[in-house]
This record gives sequence, structure tokens and C-alpha cells, in this order.
Amino acid sequence: MVTLEQRQNGEVKRTPVGSVLLMAKNDLMDRVVNLCKRRGLVFPSSEVYGGFRSTWDYGPLGVLLKRNVKDAWWRSMVQLRDDVVGLDSAILMAPRVWEASGHLATFTDPLVDCRNCKERFRADQLPESGACPNCGVKDSFTEARNFNLMFKTYVGPVEDDASVAYLRPETAQGIFVNFANVQTTTRKKPPFGIAQVGKSFRNEITPGNFVFRTREFEQMEMEFFVPPEESAQWYEYWCQERYRWYTELGISGDKLRLRPHEESELSHYSTGTSDVEFMYPWGWGELEGIANRGDFDLSQHSKFSGQDLSYFDQEHDRRYLPHVIEPAAGADRATLAFLLAAYEEEDVDNGKGGTEKRTLLRLHPSLAPIKVAVLPLSKNEQLVPVADEVASALRAELMIDVDVAGSIGKRYRRQDEVGTPLCVTIDFDTLDDRAVTIRDRDTMAQERVPIDGLLAELKGRLS
Repeated sequence: MVTLEQRQNGEVKRTPVGSVLLMAKNDLMDRVVNLCKRRGLVFPSSEVYGGFRSTWDYGPLGVLLKRNVKDAWWRSMVQLRDDVVGLDSAILMAPRVWEASGHLATFTDPLVDCRNCKERFRADQLPESGACPNCGVKDSFTEARNFNLMFKTYVGPVEDDASVAYLRPETAQGIFVNFANVQTTTRKKPPFGIAQVGKSFRNEITPGNFVFRTREFEQMEMEFFVPPEESAQWYEYWCQERYRWYTELGISGDKLRLRPHEESELSHYSTGTSDVEFMYPWGWGELEGIANRGDFDLSQHSKFSGQDLSYFDQEHDRRYLPHVIEPAAGADRATLAFLLAAYEEEDVDNGKGGTEKRTLLRLHPSLAPIKVAVLPLSKNEQLVPVADEVASALRAELMIDVDVAGSIGKRYRRQDEVGTPLCVTIDFDTLDDRAVTIRDRDTMAQERVPIDGLLAELKGRLS
């Protein structure tokens, strides 16, 4: 069981906490993970019991950050469009769904065991040297066998074949089986999309790299149903649109790429798939996949359910099965990418003729967990009530933090390293002029603003 806190000189030391081998090739990942633990962004799940196999809990700041990522996705994909609607489907579904989708037969990874240390690995991810990544012994692996990644469970009091069910490995199938329901009730005509954010579960053989690959994760998926002849143009559209979303939220172009899949990589139903990839500390990794799935899903569910899932186009007097373009992103992976892209350390003037290290997260304001920190200059009995007054005026509109502990410089640093864009300082001049100082995270510039116009000024800067 491994955590980054025990990584020294590039080597991972075994500890009682966690079970994830994090393979960052420099210390950026270590610093970000340590920041997450220290500041309440992400904790190892069940840590008091020694952790549990690559599961993570989002702390008070982490839950805000991840929620903001999901909200930004929903705003872009649903709220600001008139051709996409939302859905929240069940995690447990009829087992026939997974038979129709092909997951029962083909959702597998090749698994091998090391005969020496008994650890398990994906056969397609073993080093070329043939050495076990855990113990180093060469040529110690068993023959590869297929391992289904779905979590099996039972519905009801009796555990038999008739009560078998599965935790969904993706949210997409809940959208496909609801296509007719949504189309009928919303009266949408292709092209239109159905979006969903929710938990999925995959029994990964080798989870790792912090929250990048876990067995329980959240997806942000949208299925865009189009006339067959329009699928190619919509596929290109969504590739560019989804790449743009990450750049607009602050990830620079040199850390992103849009990589089309080689023909050998394509799923049997896909005529085209591209990944939006991020340069993680260990290399390029998938943030989001955009796939042209054709009519595979609706045709399969029509066949297995016996229900007609085609669409009748009255205008052109024809009936067809829509083709589907699927942008599918991971909320956890996106959150990690935004953290890594925003993390920065710089030397700043310490006010004493020297410099000190400043750690900050240059998060886009819409993603920052805390938008504004309210900081009375001290715990003075005259300043704290004014700080409370200011906080009360802001709290209904903005996620804020009130911090009174420590010097004002240390409090600025604490807010910088969790990405708070703006700080509002109440000082003794405030008692006379009813004005406060706004301090910008990125530039550290300060400006005096009247309390009466403070909320409008803050909202303007954050937008």
C-alpha cells in the first residue's frame, strides 16, 4: 500500500496507507498530492483503517472544486445550449442492458499474476524488460486471462443467478435506453443531445496515479443524436468544442492535445474517436474521449429489448436510427488536470529585503473552491464585527471564507495555495472610511473599494 508522502528519490516506499503506485516522473505530482491532503482537497478513503485500494474522499475544498468542474461542464453542455437536455439515470440497471451493450462479453482486460510476489497486472501494460513492476523478478508471469471489469452484485435477499446485477461501468447506457422517453417528452429533433453526470464503477486491475485511474469515479457524458449523413461534421464539431472548453478554463495549449485514434485502436462500432489529452507528470493521458459511435447502441437496444428506438422525421417522411457522437469526460481526471495546470511556485519579496517561496493555484475563477476570502487585519474587537458584516453581505452570492488566524501575510499565502482569486481585507481605516482592500491572487495588486459597492466589484472581477 503506497502513498506519495513516502516517495523518496523517485522510489516508492511501502506504507500501511493506500494501495496505489503513483508513477510521477518528477515531484510536481508529489507536491500537488501533498497540498491536496494538507489543505483538505483530497484524502485517502478509510484512512483511519489504513486506506482501501485506490479510493479517495474529496474534502471540504476538494468537493467544491470538483463540483465547480461539473457545474462548468453542465453550464457549457446544457445551460448555454438549446439542443442538449439533462438526465440522471439509475446506477443499477437491468442486466440485459449490459448484454446488449456488449459489456458482459467484451468489457475485459488481460490479467496476469506474478508467481513470485502474487501481484496482478494488466498484460498489455507490462514493461518490455519482462520484469515484474513490483518485485523485479523476470519471466515470472502467468498466462494472460481475460478479466471482466464490471462489479457484480445481487438485488434482493437471495444471491442467485436470477438476482445478479451490475454497478454501471459507464453512464452512457442509461442515456441510450432513455432515448425514446427523452425525445418524446422534450419533442427534440435530431440533432440533439442528452447529458449526464454521475458515478461509474470499473474493477480496474491496476488503478493508480492518484485520482486519475480509480475503481469508483464520476463521468460527464453527452450522447448527441444526429441524422446519419451528418455524423462526420458533428464529430469534428464536438472534437473542437471539447478541446476549447479546457483552454477557456485555463489549461494552456502546450499541455493539451487532440489525438485521433489509429484504426487499430478504434472500437468495433466506432468510425472515429479522438482523445483530448493532458500532459500529466507521467506523460500524456486521456482527459476526454469523443467518439462517433454510429447507430450501434440504439440498434443493439432495439434488438435486445424488442422496442423500436428509431426516429421518424416527419419533415422528410423517413424513419432512421440516429447516429451518436459521444463526448465522454472524467470529472476526477479533469479536476486533477486543472490542479496540475494551476499549480505554481514563485519567489516573492518578503518585505524584509529578501524573498520567500509563494505557492499558488492559478485556478480559473469559476473553478476556484473559494471565490473570496474575508480577512480582518487582526482579531481586534472593532475589526471582527465589520468582517462579519462584510461576510454576511457576500455569503448569499459567493462561496467565501473568513480567516482570522495568523498574520495577514500568512493568511494571504494560505488563500493563494488553494486558489482563492480575491481577498478582502478589513483594516483600521475601514472604521473611518467604510472601505476595504481587494487583493488579487495572481498579481498581488491591492485596491481600495467602498463596502457599499463591494459585491458588485467582486462579481465583476470574478466574471
